[in-house]
Amino acid sequence: MVSNEQRRRQLAREKYLRQQQRRETARHKSRQRNVVIAAVLAVVLAGGGAVAATGALSGNDKDKKKDDAAASATPSAAPTSKAPDPCAKEAKAVAGKKPKKLSWKKEPAVTIDKSASYTMKLETTCGDISVTMDAGKAPHTVNSFGFLAGKGYFDHTKCHRLVNQGIYVLQCGDPQGTGAGGPGYTLPDENLKDASIKGGKYPAGTVAMANQYNPQTKQGRNTGGSQFFLVYKKSDLPPDYTPFGTVDAAGMKVLQKIANAGAAPPDQTMNTAPNASVVINKATVGKS
Repeated sequence: MVSNEQRRRQLAREKYLRQQQRRETARHKSRQRNVVIAAVLAVVLAGGGAVAATGALSGNDKDKKKDDAAASATPSAAPTSKAPDPCAKEAKAVAGKKPKKLSWKKEPAVTIDKSASYTMKLETTCGDISVTMDAGKAPHTVNSFGFLAGKGYFDHTKCHRLVNQGIYVLQCGDPQGTGAGGPGYTLPDENLKDASIKGGKYPAGTVAMANQYNPQTKQGRNTGGSQFFLVYKKSDLPPDYTPFGTVDAAGMKVLQKIANAGAAPPDQTMNTAPNASVVINKATVGKS
């Protein structure tokens, strides 16, 4: 027969195990939440991204602080070894060509035909990516891309960020290659109520604008510039980033090749560069 003292000890142990299980479950949920938040913040421009990520991932209790610190240090998957670069040969052939240093004080006047569709062709070291753009839904954005491409702004620029955990995007459009560059002017947010991103889902093939909007503080609207991201797998993102184009089937194969090579560990600015040497040799925009 079990004595009262043995029964008391058994109940105490069961209570302790339940407490430990609840704490572990809470820590696991915290880690998952922080990875998603960090991934979302990864699409903002690096000018405010690192600070925003640090602030958003702060916690209150001791265990949560430890988990948050770990999550903030790894906003996307960091492989233990560098994956093979599928674009190394092509990248080596164009090595040494530098992007132009261009900047403008204000957004160019909108001169595109808003009733037409435009195609942006990105000739990259990993293959060609064609993007069909909707001028009617995002006239300022499409007009800006036509203007910048015509000036050679994107030529010889590298795609500087690949996010492969939480969200799945390749980010390009910064001549500095750091995530902090831009054309000198900003663009208004457009097409944020588009049916394609309803429910906070950006489908694979979506091309959208990066910006400095912080969903935690709700600051930074209308701050798009030249940086954009290409979604290679359906991603849970709030509808805060102007969707303005769709990648063609051939371009999706190129994106997947880049994604399969993985991302490097985060650098000091929390940027996770693609292992693939993705450089835009030339960008052109014209009517479809």
